[in-house]
Amino acid sequence: MNQDHFPYSETGYFSKTILDYIRGEKNLQSFYGNSPDLEGFEKQIELKRNFSKSQRKQLVDALNKQYQAVETTELVLDRIESLSNENTFTVTTGHQLNLFTGPLYFLYKIISVINLCKSLKESYPDCDFVPIYWMATEDHDFEEINHFYLKGKVFRWEGQEHQSGAVGTFKTEGLDTVLELLSLELGSSDAAKDLKDLFKRAYTEHQTLGEATFYLANELFKEDGLVVLEPNNVDLKRLFIPQIKRDLFDQIGFKKVSDTIELLQKKAYSIQVNPRELNFFYLKEGMRERLVEEGGVYSVLNTAIQFTKDELLIELEQHPDRFSPNVITRPLYQEVILPNLAYIGGGGELAYWFELQSMFEAQETIFPILMLRDSVLVMSQKQFDKIQKLGLSTADLFLSRGDLINKHIRKISNIDIDLSPLKNRLNEQFENLYQIASQTDASFLGAVKAQEIKQLKGIDKLEKRLLKAQKRKLSEEVIRLVNLQEELFPREGLQERNTNFSEFYLEYSTSFKKELLKHLNPLKKEFTILKL
Repeated sequence: MNQDHFPYSETGYFSKTILDYIRGEKNLQSFYGNSPDLEGFEKQIELKRNFSKSQRKQLVDALNKQYQAVETTELVLDRIESLSNENTFTVTTGHQLNLFTGPLYFLYKIISVINLCKSLKESYPDCDFVPIYWMATEDHDFEEINHFYLKGKVFRWEGQEHQSGAVGTFKTEGLDTVLELLSLELGSSDAAKDLKDLFKRAYTEHQTLGEATFYLANELFKEDGLVVLEPNNVDLKRLFIPQIKRDLFDQIGFKKVSDTIELLQKKAYSIQVNPRELNFFYLKEGMRERLVEEGGVYSVLNTAIQFTKDELLIELEQHPDRFSPNVITRPLYQEVILPNLAYIGGGGELAYWFELQSMFEAQETIFPILMLRDSVLVMSQKQFDKIQKLGLSTADLFLSRGDLINKHIRKISNIDIDLSPLKNRLNEQFENLYQIASQTDASFLGAVKAQEIKQLKGIDKLEKRLLKAQKRKLSEEVIRLVNLQEELFPREGLQERNTNFSEFYLEYSTSFKKELLKHLNPLKKEFTILKL
């Protein structure tokens, strides 16, 4: 496999916020803690050395209980036990419970975490680093996860309108039908048989989506020492009670994040999420609804459930698992219960973390280092050869479909489609007319300007018609170009956000993951292009 790197800034897929973060722009530095490099990690380790021993024990106990339900490796079990030690730290990524792993970036997130832990171990051999996958079992946006794409086809988990609440509790009924349809598409190769067996064990031998995803992630990465965490846990949430109280009764999240949003907007950064007065849901079987407060009464939206402040305090102490963090407080929950150094996420995720630092300070919780996960474009040798034959550059691949076609047609056309020289000559001629007009009658200037605009528009129109005619003439070349870009950028988006890993597993089997583990490195902060 050949590896190449491309600057994130030249892809067109990353926001100003993320690009400024990667570059270390001063404008953004006040919104995060230590920098995403080895020097920053040295400082972060010192900050986290005082993580509570009692909380470490509760974390280890909770993880051991969760792992009783699956068979895993000694490496995973050893890493769980190592969390009892003061010199052991975690690096975390989180992800939704996408069906059959969903898009490729599910793998890229996890492999980024695994490889960062390896790099940290090399730099700080006296410490241990545990890669964590935080399952978003309490999410309730089923529409985002109920489908995936394979070979351009969509596979959807239908008929689940009767299920509601946290998606991790959804029963896996109906997924056998999805698996049957998927099996027809996968074929009968040895790699296909491996995938079918893996998915069958995950989705037909486990009762809930949370259990199935836990099993699937463990099977894929247990040899690499990944520790999977189910955060919807009463013992872990008990550790979070003090922070829940401050959000519900002092509205710390709302006040601090609102202030930070105002500062970010003044610096022209986009806002990803907005806080609510109360940043928690009330969670029960089949229900996850927002908590709201009005006139001292705490209500659960869309239900008849109400609490006084004292009643809500009692409910929190007795049933902390019924309090589910939203997008604002979930990161806080993570950092409260883990001896965590860094969070690895995509550009959109990290952008909303920048809104949270002042809330972390008010909640007396250490803010983690933020790391952008690896982004990858995987191509076959055959696709690479097509790129070479078409004379495309790496930068060309990231152009929009229309811009790529136009640029390529201009490049290969046997006539000059660019009429810019003609426009320049026309501008020069009109400059002379403006000088003449200014010496005669000022009212003549308007007529000259109108004529200039008319003629320039006419040339633009001719240029577009000429380009369109050349596209027709070179239609076969355009078709080849479009087909190639569609293969690499399905649905005109990044491959990693559309393609399921099964496509590459069918072709390369276990070597696909091995090559990703060999080449991905979030410390490099560059878009990776892998040629298989």
